[in-house]
Amino acid sequence: MHAQAYPLHRRAGMATAVLVLLAASCFAVAGLVGSVPVPLTQLPAALAELAGGAGSSLAATLLDLRLSRALTAFVTGASLALAGVMMQALLRNPLADPYTLGISAGASVGAVAALLFMAPAWAVDASALAGAAGVSALLYLLARRGLDGAASVRGGARLLLLTGVVLSSACMAMVTLMLSIAPESRLRSMIFWMIGDIAGAPVRATPWIVLAGVLVFALRSARSLNVLAVHDGAAATLGVRVGPTLQKLFFCSALLTATAVASAGSIGFVGLIIPHALRFAFGADHRVLIPAATLAGGTFLVLADTLARTVVAPQQLPVGVITALVGAPVFLYQLHRLRSA
Repeated sequence: MHAQAYPLHRRAGMATAVLVLLAASCFAVAGLVGSVPVPLTQLPAALAELAGGAGSSLAATLLDLRLSRALTAFVTGASLALAGVMMQALLRNPLADPYTLGISAGASVGAVAALLFMAPAWAVDASALAGAAGVSALLYLLARRGLDGAASVRGGARLLLLTGVVLSSACMAMVTLMLSIAPESRLRSMIFWMIGDIAGAPVRATPWIVLAGVLVFALRSARSLNVLAVHDGAAATLGVRVGPTLQKLFFCSALLTATAVASAGSIGFVGLIIPHALRFAFGADHRVLIPAATLAGGTFLVLADTLARTVVAPQQLPVGVITALVGAPVFLYQLHRLRSA
């Protein structure tokens, strides 16, 4: 049955319940499987050890490492999916994703430069954030007319998109230059970072705080996003503060992208396929789409990271390889369904 046949609260409740169960299942699988599996019979004792702060057994140690990695994967995927929803609303383009505006490319410039000079891990993260912030500020300065509400929503989106594409191309040219002059001993770490990799990424509070804050803003703005999606030309007359809403969408999506990319590198397709899939499943109402995308994006990346470290175990793949291999055919299928509808 079509999503609109259900009342909003029922659709939201169904989506949340299903996605919470899926997330819990994926966390359980992530903790149990690996090159050294944790038997299901040892799971209660291992969890009790971790809860008590001991974690001395092999099962508890493996569970601690894997669940920490799964938490990082979840917050990264949730941030990218939520940024994708906001970016598509901002640009009024279903093909937009968190990397469309070049913010990820700016982070890549900072991170690759830090890796080139053998900086410590914290400096790589700081450089990635600085690169993303720099591109975001430059993008806002160059395309602020499209975000002040004076221009039409469509015209502002086109200006912002074109500016982002140009900045992204310039940043990737700088990355290519650094890769071409880098010693071979450093190329592997640079390429893994650019593909996207959760391995070694610690659990940090900052991405969770950013995700929670942006999620609250997005839920409060859901009605305005619905109006902009359907009545962009008359949004101001319908009570939407177009300029401030577009500016907040831009800064929030940029902040989510910057924190996600700084934590795990450039992981593609999450912010593109997750919003599309959920629109097919639950409809286009942002009051349902926003929390659903957040949960589904995190769950998808936890599952992808579990596959990345188990499919050719004991060797581990960058998680960006898995998201691309899964995301490309899924997105092509979504485009086919959209065209056939």
